[in-house]
Amino acid sequence: MNNPAELVVPRVQAAIATAFGEEFRQTDPVVRPSQFADIQINAAMALAKKAGLPPRDAAARIVEALNLDGICTSVEISGPGFINLSFDGTWIEELLNAESVQAASPATAVTPAATPQRVVVDYSSPNVAKEMHVGHLRTTVVGDSLVKVLEALGDTVIRQNHIGDWGTPFGMLIEHWLEVGEDSPEAALLVEDPSAFYQAARAKFDASATDEDGFATRARLRVVALQGGDQETFAVWQRLVAQSKRYFNAIYSTLGISLTDDHIAGESSYDAHLAQLCQELEERGLARISDGALCTFPPGFTGRDGQPLPLIIRKSDGGYGYGTTDLATIRYRVRDLEANRILYVVGAPQNVHLRMVMASARDAGWLPETVEAVHVQIGNVLGEDGKILKSRSGAPVKLMALLEEAVDRARAVIDASRPELSEAERAVTARQVGIGAVKYADLSTGHDTEYVFDFDRMLALSGNTGPYVQYAAARIRSILRKAGVLEEITGDGGTPAGAAGTPAAGTPAAEASGGPATAIAVVEPAERALALHLLEFDATLNKVRDALEPHRLCGYLFELAQLFTTFYDQCPVLKAEESVRDSRLALCALALRRLSGGLELLGIETPENM
Repeated sequence: MNNPAELVVPRVQAAIATAFGEEFRQTDPVVRPSQFADIQINAAMALAKKAGLPPRDAAARIVEALNLDGICTSVEISGPGFINLSFDGTWIEELLNAESVQAASPATAVTPAATPQRVVVDYSSPNVAKEMHVGHLRTTVVGDSLVKVLEALGDTVIRQNHIGDWGTPFGMLIEHWLEVGEDSPEAALLVEDPSAFYQAARAKFDASATDEDGFATRARLRVVALQGGDQETFAVWQRLVAQSKRYFNAIYSTLGISLTDDHIAGESSYDAHLAQLCQELEERGLARISDGALCTFPPGFTGRDGQPLPLIIRKSDGGYGYGTTDLATIRYRVRDLEANRILYVVGAPQNVHLRMVMASARDAGWLPETVEAVHVQIGNVLGEDGKILKSRSGAPVKLMALLEEAVDRARAVIDASRPELSEAERAVTARQVGIGAVKYADLSTGHDTEYVFDFDRMLALSGNTGPYVQYAAARIRSILRKAGVLEEITGDGGTPAGAAGTPAAGTPAAEASGGPATAIAVVEPAERALALHLLEFDATLNKVRDALEPHRLCGYLFELAQLFTTFYDQCPVLKAEESVRDSRLALCALALRRLSGGLELLGIETPENM
C-alpha cells in the first residue's frame, strides 16, 4: 500500500512509544487532513491528559522522537498541539510511480487485505411471481458493489440471493397457473409483468373467499399438496420459479448485476430442515409455546408493553415463517458455507427482526462469536413529496420501467449534445450513462439513509453524480487519444489496463508513451494534490470493506474527478515540452485507471465518449 498517511503511522507510533513508554505504542495517531500541510497528527491532546502535560509539550516530545528523514520536509507544531507534516516531493514521486506500475497490472491492481475472509453476502432477494420495484434497487446495487470491492481486496465472496419462493401465496399462484394454462398470455406475464399475474391470482382468491368449493379453497389445498411433496404441484411450482428467474435475469442484465441462477438460495432451500430446527430449539429450552406458537425470546428485545418480544419460529397452525427460515439460513451459512462474515443487505425496517434472529442463533451456538453477522441497512427511495417513491396509481414504481426511462432521458441529452456519434455509439453511451446515473445516485448516498429520486439531478454533468465522474474519465481518454497513446495504455483502446478483468498493455509502446514505465514528476501544486489523492485509492477500498459503505468510494471518485479537472486546467499536457508531457500523460493514465477501476467496482461502465 502506497498511501503516505498510512505509511507514516508506524513511525509516529514508534515516536509515541519512545516519548511516553512502550505501553502507548498502539495509540491512534489520529491522522487528519490539514489546511497548513499534507496531514495533521492530533494524538498529542489525548496523550497530554494521560501524561499530565500541556498538549504542546506532549506534541514536542513526539516530534523530538519522530524520525521522518526522506519522508517529510517539514514537521511543525501548531495550535494547541497539532503536528503538521509536509511530505517530501521526491518520496511522493517514488510512491506514485510504484502505484502506476501496480495499477497497470490486473494481478496487483489493488493491494489485498491483510486478513482475507470468507464472506457471505445476502442481497437483492426479490419474490417469485412479483415485480421487482424501486425498493429492490438499493439492496441489489449496494450488495453487488460490496461484493466487487470485497473480491478485489482478496476476500472469498459467496453471493446469496435469498428469493421468496415458498409459503402460502404459492397455493393461489399454482392454482391460477393451472387454470390459465402454461401457454396462455396470462402465464407469459410472469416474465413480462409479474405483478399482473399475481394480482389476477389474488383477485380470484379474494372473490371466492366464502365459496367452499371455489378457487380460494383449492388454493389452500394446493399449499398442503406443495408442502406434502405432490409431484404435479411441485412441477408447476418449478415452472413458476423458472419463469420468474427469466424476469430477474432481465433486470440484472439491464443493471449490470453479477447475480446468476447459481447464486439463488431461496426460502425453499431450507424447508426440509425447519421441523428439526424447531425441535432442537425446544429440546434445548431455547424456545417455548406462547399463544399456541413456538417462539424464542432473545434477551434485550421488548415490545411497547415492556414484555419480552417473541421471534415466532412455528406458527400456531403449524406453519413456518421468516424467523424459522432465517435461522436455518444463518446456521447453513456458518456450518456449510464456513463464513467468517455474513452481510445482510436488507431494508432498514427488518433491523429488529434480523437482530433477533442473530441473537437467537448465537444462543443456539449456530452463530459463534468468531463469525461477524452484519445488517447492512438499506434506506428508502423517496419521491419529490418526501414519501416512499410510488407511481401515479399509488403502486410501487416498477424497476424496469424506471431503468428504461433513465436510458431514454440520457439518450435525449446525448442526441442533442453529440449528434456526430453513430446511432450505435449513442445507444451504448445512453445505456451506460442512464444506468450509471441511477446506480451512482444510489451508491453515493449512505446506504442506511433515505434519498429523493430525481432524474434531473442524477443525470447532471455537475456535482457528485455518475455522469460527472464518467465525463472526467471520457475526457482523459480524449487527451490520451489525441496524444496517440490511448490504445497502448488501455491495451485495447477501451478500458484501461489494470481495471478488473482487462489485460494490461505490457507493450514497449505503452512503456514509452505515458504507460506505467514512464516516470511521473510531481512539481506543480495541482499535480501534487492529484498525486496525493491517487495514492489514497487502496486505503479508500479498505474503508469500504471495513465500514461496508460504498458511498466512500463514490466520494473518492468525485474528488478525483475534481482534482483532475483542476490539474488539467492549470497544467498543460499536450502542449507541454516532451519530458513534462510524458510525465503528465502518465499521470493522466493513472487517473483514468483509478476512475474507471473505481466505477467498475461500483458496477458502473465508463463510456468511450460523452
